[in-house]
Amino acid sequence: WSTCSVTRCLLLPTLPVSSFSLSSLSLSPSSLLGLGALASLTAYWLVYRPRPMRPPCDLQAQSVAVDVSASLVHLRPEQRSSSQECAEVFDTVVLLQGDPSCRRSALLKDDSLLEFYYDDTRTFYDMFQRGLRIAGDCPCLGYRKPGQPYQWISYTEVAEKARLLGSGLLAKGCQPNPQQFVGIFAPNRPEWVISELGCYTYSMAVVPLYDTLGPEAMVHILNMAEISLVICDREEKAASMLENKEKGVTPTLSCLVLFNDFSDAFVERAKDCEVEVLKLEQLHRMPPPELLSLPCALLISSLVSSQGSFVIRQEDVSISYLPLAHMFERMIQVVSMFCHGARVGFYQGDISLLMDDIKTLKPTFFPVVPRLLNRIYDKILGSVTSPLRRALLHYAVRRKQAELSSGVVRNNSLWDKLVFNRIQANLGGNLRFVLTASAPISPTVLSFLRATLGCLIFEGYGQTECTAGCTFSMPGDWSAGHVGAPLPCAMVKLVDIPDMNYYAKNGDGEICVQGPSVFRGYLKDAERTSEALDSDGWLHTGDVGQWLPNGTLRIIDRKKHIFKLSQGEYIAPEKIENVYMRCVPVLQVFVHGDSLQSFLIGIVVPDPEVFVDWAKDRGIVGSHEELCQNPDVKKAVLEDMRAVGKEAGLKSFEQVKDLHLHPETFSVANGLLTPTMKSRRADIRRVFQEQISSMYSKTAI
Repeated sequence: WSTCSVTRCLLLPTLPVSSFSLSSLSLSPSSLLGLGALASLTAYWLVYRPRPMRPPCDLQAQSVAVDVSASLVHLRPEQRSSSQECAEVFDTVVLLQGDPSCRRSALLKDDSLLEFYYDDTRTFYDMFQRGLRIAGDCPCLGYRKPGQPYQWISYTEVAEKARLLGSGLLAKGCQPNPQQFVGIFAPNRPEWVISELGCYTYSMAVVPLYDTLGPEAMVHILNMAEISLVICDREEKAASMLENKEKGVTPTLSCLVLFNDFSDAFVERAKDCEVEVLKLEQLHRMPPPELLSLPCALLISSLVSSQGSFVIRQEDVSISYLPLAHMFERMIQVVSMFCHGARVGFYQGDISLLMDDIKTLKPTFFPVVPRLLNRIYDKILGSVTSPLRRALLHYAVRRKQAELSSGVVRNNSLWDKLVFNRIQANLGGNLRFVLTASAPISPTVLSFLRATLGCLIFEGYGQTECTAGCTFSMPGDWSAGHVGAPLPCAMVKLVDIPDMNYYAKNGDGEICVQGPSVFRGYLKDAERTSEALDSDGWLHTGDVGQWLPNGTLRIIDRKKHIFKLSQGEYIAPEKIENVYMRCVPVLQVFVHGDSLQSFLIGIVVPDPEVFVDWAKDRGIVGSHEELCQNPDVKKAVLEDMRAVGKEAGLKSFEQVKDLHLHPETFSVANGLLTPTMKSRRADIRRVFQEQISSMYSKTAI
């Protein structure tokens, strides 16, 4: 609208057209002033009104059906011959019509997958060098001490430290080739990244180690990769490495490099079993042999940056707290941040201090797992006590969600200023985008947080050991309940699972991935490699997906953890657990079944922040621990879970018939969660075997 249009609309009801002129109105100065103010406000709104984000493709067609034969170009040479023979039989059909169960990104011009986002950036080393050219002496890695602001190491300093560290590794006998494996056994901190980059500078491969692997797995990895040198953060972790050497079970281990100081006694202990102990700074000062002083061929990385129309800027900042031993965090740092000269700030190493670190760092990029988003969601709802404030919150959320549905994402609306500003301030106040992965997230939670946080929240899907990311939600598509369309580096197809009644012709089946981002196989393990990769080079993920009409993928089930009940019904426990997680008193749940039994049971960890009040509303009073022992409380929780399950469409045999309430949270520390916050199912079964047996022994069920 123009200002004249506004004025005309205001005056037409009272004036004939023939007399419409400012000279004949005889308006008072105050009236003219009011009209001028209104016109100014209208003009201001027209200029600064919120504008929707322009999506990079048609959101109703985010992926494209692919000719099966087109996938052959992505196979390794040794795989092509047999596959080509099979494809030739179907050539006349395939080339005329794409396979609807096999799809690729609509961002691509044809069926050729994207291998590299930048032609001159093809490895971790290349990506960091690109960031170095952009940022130079600007901040790269940040860290802090309790109660202190963040301190920063520049890109130039990081590159130099990595070069010196890599040279020191060569001086200690490491070979500059991809068959040289170096272990890193430490939490997230700048030295982790510098050590990794130091290895890649001289073509060595990094093997991440972490506490929850367990002693047997740790020994297996060290021996399988023939690791001679492990970089640790502190003496306690190095001591666990040394203990294995003393037992004679890790014969190749010969050097331990520590970030922190260590005792003379530890050095003597290591010397007794022929292991050298060094401080990281000592490694920096070791000159390499003359012939090996120059960087050589580098490890190939197939990660690609694919945010579509969303651009990462040099001033962006990410918080690093998710384990660097897993691909999600590595991809965030390397592909998203370092490649663009952006910054990464590390948390203090204590998850209970994470929110304080976030407030101090003020990140613009927040990588998360759904469990953390669920906690933020619960905190927000739990902080609103009065009916009036609750009504205002939900009304404000609906108004922001209406904006989102039209493609508008912002944090400066009236509702942000009145209702959501404190929520946003608790996460630093500068968030531009959030990426959630590793597990499904409730559409309710996702839509709610997109409104309250006022930033972009993307959802992705992939696997840490096999393919990193393979799907990603599209900028501009703020619907929920899916994990986006295939990335330009991957093709995704669905294959039949007859036992679970999933068929590709119906648009659902096991998710299989092919492309340059898929791994080549397990080290020295042909059997497991053949289980994961079929003869045509497709990775079988074990997850069950469904293509939606707009070309996005929805995760609907899990194949690997399915089991049969005694009556022959197949059960996918993770699907059921995701439903039960919507119950107000439930923080965590583990669903268990037995092929000799006809029903399911559950282990439930109530949410300590709401459980006591939830029980009190039902007339039951007690502490968190006391309530877990109360049969009436257990009955109420079970009824609530079954009601939610029924509403979600669970069949009767998918509902738990009994449960045990456990007061202690499943965690990485107690060995019941993986570092990516997934349940360690075998360990949970072992820990709760007594309770499981007791529930199944009850003949009344």
